[in-house]
Amino acid sequence: MWRTSSGWGSTMSGSDRGAPGAVTPKPGTETRIRFDVPDMDCPSCVAKIRGHLQRVDGVLEVDGSPVARTLTVAWDADRLDQDRVRTEVGRLGYEAWPRDGGPAPPPPSTWAGRQARIAYASAALFALGLLARFLLPAEPILVLPLADLGVADLLFVASALVGGWNFFPKGVLAARALALDMNFLMTVAILGALAIGETMEAAAIAFLFALAELLESYAVDRARTSVDALLELAPETARRVGPDGQERTVPASALEPGDVVAVRPGERIPADGRVAEGRSAVDESPITGESLPVDKQPGDPAFAGTINREGYLRVRVDRPVEESTLARIVRLVEAAEGRRTRAERFVDRFARWYTPAITLGALLVVAVPTLLLGAPFEPWFVRGLTLLVIACPCALVISTPVAVVSGVTAAARHGVLIKGGTYLEALGEVRVVALDKTGTLTFGRPRVVELVPADGVDPDQLLARAAAVEGRSQHPLARAVVERADARSLPRPWRVTDFESLPGRGALARLDGVEVRVGRPEMLDLAGSEPTPVVEGGRTAVGVAEGGTLLGWILLADRARDAAHDAVKGLREAGVERIVMLTGDQAEAGEVVGRALGVDEVRSRLLPEDKVDAVEELEARYGPVAMVGDGVNDAPALAAATVGVAMGAMGTDAALETADVALMGDDLTRLPYVRRLALRARRVIRQNIAAAILVKAVLAVGVPLGWVSLVTAVVVGDLGVSLAVTLNALRLGSVEEDGRRGSPGEYRGPMMTDPLPEPERP
Repeated sequence: MWRTSSGWGSTMSGSDRGAPGAVTPKPGTETRIRFDVPDMDCPSCVAKIRGHLQRVDGVLEVDGSPVARTLTVAWDADRLDQDRVRTEVGRLGYEAWPRDGGPAPPPPSTWAGRQARIAYASAALFALGLLARFLLPAEPILVLPLADLGVADLLFVASALVGGWNFFPKGVLAARALALDMNFLMTVAILGALAIGETMEAAAIAFLFALAELLESYAVDRARTSVDALLELAPETARRVGPDGQERTVPASALEPGDVVAVRPGERIPADGRVAEGRSAVDESPITGESLPVDKQPGDPAFAGTINREGYLRVRVDRPVEESTLARIVRLVEAAEGRRTRAERFVDRFARWYTPAITLGALLVVAVPTLLLGAPFEPWFVRGLTLLVIACPCALVISTPVAVVSGVTAAARHGVLIKGGTYLEALGEVRVVALDKTGTLTFGRPRVVELVPADGVDPDQLLARAAAVEGRSQHPLARAVVERADARSLPRPWRVTDFESLPGRGALARLDGVEVRVGRPEMLDLAGSEPTPVVEGGRTAVGVAEGGTLLGWILLADRARDAAHDAVKGLREAGVERIVMLTGDQAEAGEVVGRALGVDEVRSRLLPEDKVDAVEELEARYGPVAMVGDGVNDAPALAAATVGVAMGAMGTDAALETADVALMGDDLTRLPYVRRLALRARRVIRQNIAAAILVKAVLAVGVPLGWVSLVTAVVVGDLGVSLAVTLNALRLGSVEEDGRRGSPGEYRGPMMTDPLPEPERP
């Protein structure tokens, strides 16, 4: 079964802003629209909106991304419309803009937006209040039933009200919905402190909590910036070559498949396509992470966002800019946070009972001493408010998503596409790595190295008949046979009919009505028992039979990738317990490669379904398994493994669609890197969760004993922990490769066998 990604290109329809061409949803159909929500900047915001919309009759599905600040909603058009959805989101204090109705107002920078201005104003008023407290006489200028307020007190009240303006309205909405979220808890804490005259404490809570929220937004913005930086690699304009050969500058978004664009030295390629004219070296590091420029000539693929280093190129566009490999990588990185890790699910479950439990504890802290023991009300009321502050789960909720986004974007910058936090987490738990041979450990470009014709059979006829059948196959062995026949200019005059490809076995067809089979010995359907030739040095034998009679054997050889040996060694150093090679080749060919690379086990002569069985058996025996393959022939095994890792550059579309992880540069040295990144991410996530829970627990125990003040609860329990888990998560961006990268000629495995010499030309 093919595993396909989710979260790409949601269907978007409808607009209420009067944009030309706006689409009206058809009654009786499911409508799915992606909204921009500029103020939705934290995971708790997404959870709140999702929970509210899921209770609205007619809403079918809700998904949101605080990194992209987008909300995707699907609803039944018979019961809801776009206006109602936007109204429901607006009831929570957020504004939603449909993506296809025109661009939403861009979110301001973290330090210049509305949230930041409120924090600055609250901080200024708080500072003025402190000055007034120490410099001015404490004479009341406003007498209230519960307190007498002086100048300092009034400044503190203003600081509290201004600082709380970010969450007061949302706290009221939460109270009406009976939701114990952070906005409700902070609203109660600030207003409660003001009610008993603790003006400085109320102002400190508001100011420090506003600062904590600002730092949380900064953490998410840091992750968002790294994602946006990927998309900004693609140029906004392109030089389109017209029918007259003239170059005209057009928006890159206007390019269509079939257009030809000119790319001068130093410019970025604007869209995916293939080189139509020219030769150059192209820096593909934005897509594949490859540090060395890649030589390009006519027919070679070219990716949007890559840099033409030397010559002049003309590239024929294959797909629109919004469907380029770069754009799809960005969408997948944005969608990655939607695949929640076990740690995130644990945090959600924990927060569901933690916040109500602490809130109940706060009520008991106030009620029991004052009502049952006759203790004074005010100090115990303050302690109850302090527990409410501790009950806010912000630091706990943000601890995992920021780490996931930081890790996924760091991997993308190194040419590794991870489709979700759950796969990043799983990579850290993998104990066995299963590696396909052809196209993964080897280059997957075998060459014909020897012909072994049967008695009385001309070698050229053997090769020509095989090429006639294999001409319709895309298998690497088939292409090698055809290339060899073309190199020898062998005619293939037969009419080819009834072609059939047998995955993992070979192919057959009728040449002028006579059946010819090419492939493994067991599928040749020979009339008699014919011996298989002895193969050495990692060669693969392909048999050719006509009408049940053996015509001979074609021997082919591949060679190991330069980085394969280092990748296997690096995986061991990164803690992988067992490395297994799975191949459909004969045992001798597989063993030669396996010994050269130092794998623990080689399993040969495996059909696609056999690889699935092997992966399942390894998982049952040893634990989580990562399967690494080419993303096409190995798709069933990739889907069966705990984590499927595809070699991306040889078949980028298939790799992106099929696997959980794609090595965009076909560079095996990325495997140890991403393993180390996953291990670090797992440690960071556990550290963050443990720190958040431990600090909250210690503070909660200290509050009834009078050891923790309101200000301490905010500074340590919210601001401090939020800042600590954020900075800890952002460290994932510094996990680097170890630099061991193969170079051409550095390592050549034993499959490097010289091909047949070209025939002499008269």
